[in-house]
Amino acid sequence: MNRKLIRTTLAEVKGKAREMPQPRERSNGSQRSSGGGEGSREAHRPVQHSAPVPVRKRTPPPMETNAELFYYKKQIDSHTPMVIVLLDGEEIEGTIEWYDRGALKVNRKDAPNLLLLKRNIKYMFKADERVEEVAS
Repeated sequence: MNRKLIRTTLAEVKGKAREMPQPRERSNGSQRSSGGGEGSREAHRPVQHSAPVPVRKRTPPPMETNAELFYYKKQIDSHTPMVIVLLDGEEIEGTIEWYDRGALKVNRKDAPNLLLLKRNIKYMFKADERVEEVAS
């Protein structure tokens, strides 16, 4: 995509300011005499137009923050035991070996390793943060 940057010169800006129509005076319902007598002391001053101030558009935040990727990388490097809860409520415990755009590979100690599709994951957390229910 090739875009040209167009910059106006000061002369063009001043020329456009001269071409703009003069704003009309508003009347608020009171009648004024338009005569040039003593009672009319309105001074007609030429309206000065300042150069238009360029409005900066706010740039939207990025669509990808890469926070998810940094989190995966940190857990992979530290071999953190994770609990992954699937959409159906099943919990899978293991360490994340690798990830890509749509899947995670989870290594488990007492069970076969799994390739989980991210769209089936509800949430995940560190295994040491699991809260055990107290039997009463």
